[in-house]
Amino acid sequence: MAKPSGEVEVPNKQVILKHHVVDGIPQESDMELRLTTITLKAPSGSASILLKNLYLSCDPYMRLRMRHIQGSYADSYVPGEVLYGYGVSRVVDSDHPDYKIGDLVWGITKWEEYSLIKPPWQLFKIEDTDVPLSYYTGILGMPGMTAYVGFHGICSPKEGDKVFVSAASGAVGQLVGQFAKLLGCYVVGSAGSNAKVELLKTKFGFDDAFNYKEEESIDAALKRYFPEGIDIYFENVGGKTLDAVLANMKVHGRIAACGMISQYNLREPEGVHNLMLLIAKRIRFEGFIVSDHYDKYPEFLKKVLGPIKEGKIIYLEDIAEGLERAPAALVGLFYGRNVGKQLVRLSTD
Repeated sequence: MAKPSGEVEVPNKQVILKHHVVDGIPQESDMELRLTTITLKAPSGSASILLKNLYLSCDPYMRLRMRHIQGSYADSYVPGEVLYGYGVSRVVDSDHPDYKIGDLVWGITKWEEYSLIKPPWQLFKIEDTDVPLSYYTGILGMPGMTAYVGFHGICSPKEGDKVFVSAASGAVGQLVGQFAKLLGCYVVGSAGSNAKVELLKTKFGFDDAFNYKEEESIDAALKRYFPEGIDIYFENVGGKTLDAVLANMKVHGRIAACGMISQYNLREPEGVHNLMLLIAKRIRFEGFIVSDHYDKYPEFLKKVLGPIKEGKIIYLEDIAEGLERAPAALVGLFYGRNVGKQLVRLSTD
């Protein structure tokens, strides 16, 4: 059937998941680049919007979606279908009253050049463009909200608190450390390379940092940096790190659990042996999902936009160019290849 007059069909590259990945680190070969076409028109009466995707975010939680699991907050990807996740996009056509052509948005989109989306699907309009648009995949998007909600909302920080952040050079960790320093806390982070450790100390302003891969014992490292114990732990790693942290927490310490990346590629998760210390030390240990807190997004923007523009909060990005490089960028997260927030740039127009 011929296209109605005025409708244009264009090529549309996509990244699909070929099959579920049960355990181990995903490989580029588990994904496939597919070329299709799309009509640059939101169907009349569909209440949908057509997006041109500008940036795609690579996030550790996407690994959970690559396997078939029950009871997870993250639905599994369907083999043979397009991956999806956070991104920054421009509206190129709209059949929805709340969106117009030219609007910039961040939120959930598909790993392709153009996406037909039916709101609401966790989409937020971008009003402030005095900062790089890519920031809305990170510091002004989901990772920024994660750091803000976990640290300020769950950990109840106060000046002088002793704070430990694991995976501290990543998209969330680098922000937690800086939020803590702005409040007057003592902050130590762990990372997986000496270069990342130097970044934490010289660029992000952490009081100290260590390479967990070079430590004979994480427990010994924590005792060295926190001789009086830890008030706040921002949990990104899990496993042996969590076990060591529990042994070094202060009474009435607080732990915000945002992720446990060390466990994502395991068929069977590692055991944690020090859980009884939650009781003995009266530790508050709370897991959270950032999407439960998006009602606080306007409050979050008011808090962070000023310090970002004033240079009081620094954000480091690791940008891969082109959709073809998206699978490698995502896989690289689990090898620690990225330095800062990993994202993929598809277009700037």
